[in-house]
Amino acid sequence: MELILNFVPFIAIMGLMYFMMIRPQKKAATKTQNMLDAMKKGDSVVTIGGLHGIIDEVNTTNNTVVLDCDGIFLTFEKKAIARIVTNGVSTPVEDLGTNTPSQNIVENNTDEKF
Repeated sequence: MELILNFVPFIAIMGLMYFMMIRPQKKAATKTQNMLDAMKKGDSVVTIGGLHGIIDEVNTTNNTVVLDCDGIFLTFEKKAIARIVTNGVSTPVEDLGTNTPSQNIVENNTDEKF
C-alpha cells in the first residue's frame, strides 16, 4: 500500500504536465493544420522567412503552394506558410483629405511687432 502511495505524486505530476504542456501544443498544431488546409488562391500570406505574397496555386498532392510576390512566382511547402493575412477595409490615402473642407481653415497671423 505504501508503495502505491509513493507513485501517486509522480502520476499527478505526469497528468499535470500533460494538461499544461502537451494538450495546448496539440491544439496549436490542429489550429495550424486547419489554417493550412483552408488556404485558397488569392489569399495573402506570410512565410516563415517573412516573405509576403498572394497564393497563385495550391497543390494538395505535393503539399506545395505557389506564391505571387510582385510578379515573381515562388514554390513553397505548405509548412512554410506562417500565417494568412486578413486585411480589414482600408481607406486609400487620396480619400482621407476629402472630408475636411479647406474653407474652414482660419489662419492666425501673430507676426505683430511691439
